[in-house]
Amino acid sequence: MPVVDPRAFLRSLFDAAIAAADPFRCLPPHLPAPPRGRSIVVGAGKAAAAMARALETHWPGPLEGFVVTRYGFGLPCQRIEVIEAAHPVPDGASVNAAQRALALVSGLTADDLVLALISGGGSALLTLPAPGITLAEKQARTRELLKSGAPIREINAERRRLSAIKGGKLAAAAMPARVVTLAISDVPGDDPADIASGPTVPPAGVPWADRCTTRVIASSATSLAAAAEAVRAAGVRPVILGDAIEGEAREVAGAMAADALADGDRPCVLLSGGETTVTVRGNGRGGRNSEFLLALAIALDGRPGVYAIACDTDGIDGSEDNAGAVVTPDTLARGRAQGLDARDFLADNDAYGYFAALGDLVVTGPTRTNVNDFRAILIL
Repeated sequence: MPVVDPRAFLRSLFDAAIAAADPFRCLPPHLPAPPRGRSIVVGAGKAAAAMARALETHWPGPLEGFVVTRYGFGLPCQRIEVIEAAHPVPDGASVNAAQRALALVSGLTADDLVLALISGGGSALLTLPAPGITLAEKQARTRELLKSGAPIREINAERRRLSAIKGGKLAAAAMPARVVTLAISDVPGDDPADIASGPTVPPAGVPWADRCTTRVIASSATSLAAAAEAVRAAGVRPVILGDAIEGEAREVAGAMAADALADGDRPCVLLSGGETTVTVRGNGRGGRNSEFLLALAIALDGRPGVYAIACDTDGIDGSEDNAGAVVTPDTLARGRAQGLDARDFLADNDAYGYFAALGDLVVTGPTRTNVNDFRAILIL
């Protein structure tokens, strides 16, 4: 059997997925030519600091500007300032960052270039409420949306409606400069308008749209392809179920459990990405990947030879300190031995508490990239 340690093997697949979306690997091939004028950097997202460092390492000329990332996700840079703000609910630092970004790109010429480094999380980190809307109102609406289980597409549409910087408004402020957006996608389908709610993606029909270019430099598909190659290298068959899977986490888990139980060509690994959602009804802790796994374990019901990992590629599952967790054939049995009922924990949206008690959380710290969920189900 090629897989000796299923846990270590699954973790190696997650590591391969993260490495494929590392800005130091994926950003340099997409850099544009330097302009005749100034090179201005503005960025937002969980990968922004790593993108900034990769950019200044490979950029041949002068650079100026800043990026904003989540608290704890910063990295020191020499020419690009890195600031931090709140995620997933914006704070005053998020507003200050948005105001600074608009001021930074104002007054440029056609000879200047704006390099926008955009990644998931930028919607909260670069926040400027539309006229007539307060930050407190936007914070309340954000919390409501996050608990509702709404797809990210709907959430970002609402964010654009309530924003004075999203939906291409930052690019509009930069005109007539050229705007090149380098984006790491955390949204199913990789629509640039949905990545950080598209601050530099022009809406349809504006006359200055030809001054803007967007390049998606990494995505869920990028990371799944790297994980699939690692699976093949181990002599196991990879099956990519999709890179844009959406839906309620526990319902997606039920469907994938059925796939795992039905697949007769073993060994194999079922790989998938995208972004599930959780409708919060309980009072527990746990992000969508941990909830997916707890529902998966219940659906598998101790089936021998089936192991799984599910993690958020930014290293933070929801608002907790873990990236995700691991499921093994004895996940439920080990829980029962400690007096834990998996179904009770799931009903309370407390997957974090369940996996923490078992010692099965995956903790990586900030990865400084973000291509959303990564799931791998190993069937031996």
